Amino acid sequence: MLNWIVIGIGDIATRRVIPAIQSESRSRLYGLVTRDPAKAASYGVRIWTNLGEALADPAVQAVYVSTPVFLHAPQTIQALRFGKHVLCEKPMAMSEAEARTMLQARDESGKLFGVAYYRRSYPKVQRANQLLANGAIGKPVLAELTSHSWYDGQDSRSWLVDPAQSGGGPLFDVASHRIDVLNFLFGQPLRVTAQLSNVVHPYAVEDNATVMTEYAGGVRGMVDVRWHSKVARDECRIRGTDGEMELSPLNGPDLVYPGAREYLPPHANLHYPMLENFVDAVEGKAPLLASGASSFWTDWVTERASRPTP
Repeated sequence: MLNWIVIGIGDIATRRVIPAIQSESRSRLYGLVTRDPAKAASYGVRIWTNLGEALADPAVQAVYVSTPVFLHAPQTIQALRFGKHVLCEKPMAMSEAEARTMLQARDESGKLFGVAYYRRSYPKVQRANQLLANGAIGKPVLAELTSHSWYDGQDSRSWLVDPAQSGGGPLFDVASHRIDVLNFLFGQPLRVTAQLSNVVHPYAVEDNATVMTEYAGGVRGMVDVRWHSKVARDECRIRGTDGEMELSPLNGPDLVYPGAREYLPPHANLHYPMLENFVDAVEGKAPLLASGASSFWTDWVTERASRPTP
């Protein structure tokens, strides 16, 4: 049985992460780390307000970092140095440099380090990867992904519009997932160009970002994310020399490609397959789908998109 602690009890932790741990047969929710112990009381587990004290407990084996982005690197590194396996929320870090320090800590610890890019676990993303390798649309040349919604920064996740806590706006929050899908499908990115701006919302992070990434073989990936659209979009399509592959909405079940349509719904708890894969990796039964090493490349892209070189 793998004893987990979860750091932070926000929306994702309560809706997905904690239920995933509780329903994974080889896992046990051992404890919670929070500034507000009252929020953790109903779970009937150990509660700490100090992370160091929690990590010093020898019974703790795995840590889920579910805190704002500025805490990802220091908390992940601290947990790895205590000899714990770590699964960290996305994006991996505030910068490429921070992400590199996390990988160094992983190397020094010898423990597993994964990042919560759960869309890699989607059955239709796995199937799309297989179909692309088999030439279902010929040579892939262009992938287009969008995530459009309205976010004014006024809810309980208002830290998202504080660059000191989030690193950036929709580029860090929702584009990171889609950039990671591109990296999963097409490999290590080669070049990045981007445009970020504030068109509607005056908060301190961008309210939209358009990122173009080039991959080996000439594939170009375009990700457009917006927090100022009242028309929701979650599009994903891949164009090739011999046809197209449609995965829209990305979070939905449908996969359409030349001559076929497949219905491949994601798990009811989107985090569960990712957590199950992590436990498999701890037991040596499977490689991590979203390791720190592979997830690093999303931070590599984000760094170049948010801080372009003159």
